[in-house]
Amino acid sequence: MTNQRVKKLREFMTENNLQVAIVMSPDYQFYLTGFRALIYSRPIICLITLEQCSLIVPGLEESHAKGHANVDRILPYYEHPEKANIAKTYLEVLEKELKAQEVSAVGVDMNFTPGKIINEIKNVKSTVIDISGQIEKMRSIKDNEEIAAMIEAGKLVNLGVSETLKACKVGTTELEIDAIGNQVIYRIASENYPNATLDLLVMTPSGPERSILPHVYSNTRKIKQGDVIIHTRQVSLNGYRAELERTVIMGEPTKQQAHAFLAMQKAQQAALDFIKPGIKASEVDAVARDILREEGYAEYAIHRTGHAIGVSLHEPPYLSYDNDLVLEEGMAYTIEPGIYIPGLGGFRHSDTVILKKDGNLLITDYPRDLNDLIF
Repeated sequence: MTNQRVKKLREFMTENNLQVAIVMSPDYQFYLTGFRALIYSRPIICLITLEQCSLIVPGLEESHAKGHANVDRILPYYEHPEKANIAKTYLEVLEKELKAQEVSAVGVDMNFTPGKIINEIKNVKSTVIDISGQIEKMRSIKDNEEIAAMIEAGKLVNLGVSETLKACKVGTTELEIDAIGNQVIYRIASENYPNATLDLLVMTPSGPERSILPHVYSNTRKIKQGDVIIHTRQVSLNGYRAELERTVIMGEPTKQQAHAFLAMQKAQQAALDFIKPGIKASEVDAVARDILREEGYAEYAIHRTGHAIGVSLHEPPYLSYDNDLVLEEGMAYTIEPGIYIPGLGGFRHSDTVILKKDGNLLITDYPRDLNDLIF
């Protein structure tokens, strides 16, 4: 499957007179080669020509890459003196490869390619062409293998949210709430998915000051009676993700809290019911945003209705008011219109859906109604 992805990228390269493509994004590299490593200070480069797919890796990742990367060649560089004669830097290896190709144009994922590499390409008198859009287009349509992986990730995120919210009590800290779900996910994944890798994202901002911050790490704040809480979880299982978020209220909600919650829920449900192949991304955003506007919350709806999801935490194309892209079968989206009202709190549910012509596939499943989310 990975080779087919490289083949498809090569077809684009040929159509656009590109002899070489350089891919720097770790997520793009995983998508194309199946390889992912922890990158600290040592760059990894995926180098694709019309004949070969190679990874330029630091020596300490050489064995890892040879065992896990679906590529033709591993090109290492070393930081210990015994092998300094082979190559000491990634730029050394890259320069040698570029000169061997006698390239006139090189494709790069411009958003992720550092200036040093752009300069290296220009040093060999090559034109730089951005190929990010093509890779993003390829990634936006999930194949059956990817969808199956996301469904399994969905099972784990459903479990994590369910167990977390059971432990959501006054006096418990945000971090303690997060830990409950993490522990059960790690345990069940270890039992059911041999040799699997996990990547967890979780945050539980609580109270009127913190729940209005859409992206913030959990901290040691203790949950209080009357708090609005947004609990967010993503689980990546073997590289593919699902997201589930729920807004909960500690104790009987005030009229203002209930009104805001119900407006958010109505907007999310409308977008879930509306989204399908053949409509524009902007139309999905409009369905949710129109409801929030009618309910008096337009100024507090400060982000798009959703984002694509798969390998990355957030992926394009986005469900935003200015994106007229026509949605296609196989796209995967989070549906998450949110409102953030100073002095009151934030309100956002999120669910992950795979677009299908014969009916969408919702891979997250936890109650959304207010009565089920009062603790």
